[in-house]
Amino acid sequence: MNDQSSAADSPESRLNRSHPVFGSPGFLRLWIAQVVSAFGDWIGFLAIIEIARRIGGDQPGSAIALVMLARVLPGFFLASVGGVIVDRVNRKRLLISCDILRAGVLLTIPFIERVWGLVLASLMLELATSLWGPAKEAIVPNLVPKEQLTAANSLSLVAAYGTFPLAAGAFIGLAKFAEWLGGSSIGQVEWALALDALTFLVAAALIAALPLIRHRRDADDAPSIDLAQGVRELREGWSFIAISPQVRAVLVGLGTGMIGGGMLIPLGAVFNDVVLGAGNAGFGTILVTMGLGVASGVSVLSAVQRRLDKERIFVASIFGAGICLLFAVTSSNTLLTLSGVFAMGICAGSVYVLGFTLLHEHVEEQLRGRVFSALYTLVRFCLLLSITVGGFLSDGFNWFFGVVFDNEIAVGSWTMALPGVRGALWLASSFMLVAAALAWISLRAPQKKSP
Repeated sequence: MNDQSSAADSPESRLNRSHPVFGSPGFLRLWIAQVVSAFGDWIGFLAIIEIARRIGGDQPGSAIALVMLARVLPGFFLASVGGVIVDRVNRKRLLISCDILRAGVLLTIPFIERVWGLVLASLMLELATSLWGPAKEAIVPNLVPKEQLTAANSLSLVAAYGTFPLAAGAFIGLAKFAEWLGGSSIGQVEWALALDALTFLVAAALIAALPLIRHRRDADDAPSIDLAQGVRELREGWSFIAISPQVRAVLVGLGTGMIGGGMLIPLGAVFNDVVLGAGNAGFGTILVTMGLGVASGVSVLSAVQRRLDKERIFVASIFGAGICLLFAVTSSNTLLTLSGVFAMGICAGSVYVLGFTLLHEHVEEQLRGRVFSALYTLVRFCLLLSITVGGFLSDGFNWFFGVVFDNEIAVGSWTMALPGVRGALWLASSFMLVAAALAWISLRAPQKKSP
C-alpha cells in the first residue's frame, strides 16, 4: 500500500497528471530536446545579430538585413524538397544529423570576418532547420495518442517561443560572465555560440534515445536519389493539400494570416513611436504583452482541448486575431493597445496549436513530411512578403492619408491621427479577417476524391 501511494505521488506521476501527454516517455524526451535546442537557438540568434552589426562596418543595418534574409529564404526554396527527404529517410537519424550539423556551423562562426561568410553560415543553419522542423512534426503522432495532439502542440509552442525571455536573460548574463573573466579573448558572442552548439549536441543525444518505429516503405522505395521520383512525391504532397479541406484550411489560414501578422515585425516599433510615443520601453512592453497572451492562449487551450470543435475554434481564432489587431492599432491609448495585443496573442497561440493539431490528425504518415514542409514554405513566403512590403505600404498610406485627409480625421471635437503606419496595420488586420473567411470556406467544401 505504501509502495503504491509512493508511486502515485512520485514526480513522474505528478507530471503525467498535470500533462497526460508526458505519459509518453518518447514525447517527453523529444520535448526536452526541443526546449534545450530552442533555448540555445535564441541565444545563438542574438549572438549572430551582434556579429552582423560588428562586421557590417558603416552599414550594420544592411548586414543584419542580409543575415535575416538568409534565415528566411532557404525555408521558402527548399522546404518542399526537404519534405520529400523527410518522408523517405529515417527521421530519427535526420534529426540527429541536423543537430550535429548546426553545432558544427555555430563553432565556425566566431572565425568569420566578412558579411558574406556570416550569410553563408546562416544559410547552412537554416537549411538544417528546414529539415529538422518537418521531421520533428512528422514523428509527434508516433509518440502521443491522437487525443493528446493538441496538448503536444501546445507544449511544442511553449518550447519554441517560451524560452526566448530566458535566452535573452542568459545572453545578457554571458556579457557579465565575459567581463568577469577579464583578459580572456572569448567574449559574449563566443560564449553564446558555444552554448548554442552544446544545446544542439544535448538535443541530438536525447533524440538518439527516442523509441521510434521506422515508418513503412514500399519495397521499391529505396533511399537512392531519383529526381523523377522526388518530383512525383512532391506532387503527391501538394495534391493531398488540394483535396483535403482541413489541410487546405490550415495552410490558407496560417499563410494569409501571416501576411497580416508579419507586418507587426517591421511596423510595430514605428507604431509605438509615431502613435503611442512610448519610446523603446513601450515597444518592449508590446512584445512582452503579446508573448504573455500567446502563453495564456496555449494554457487555456490545453486545459479544454478535448471539449473543443477544433475546426470552428481554429477559424474563430484567426478572426479574433484580426479583430484584436484592428482594435489595438485603432486606439491611441497605450493601455487599450496593450489589451488588444494581449487578446491577439491569445488568439494567435490558439491558431498555431489548433492548426498543427488538425494537420497531425488529417495527414497520413507517409505524407506528413511533405505537408509540413509545404506549410513552412508558405508561412516563410508570406512572412518574407509582409516584412518586405510593410514599410512601403506604410509610406504609401502616409502619402495617401496626407493628400486625402491631411493625416487626420476630425468629427466635431473628436480627432484621430492618420499616420501611414496605422493604415498599413489596418490592412494587416483585414488580411487576417480574409484568412479566417478563406479557412471557413475551405472547411465547408466537400472532401475531394484522391486521384
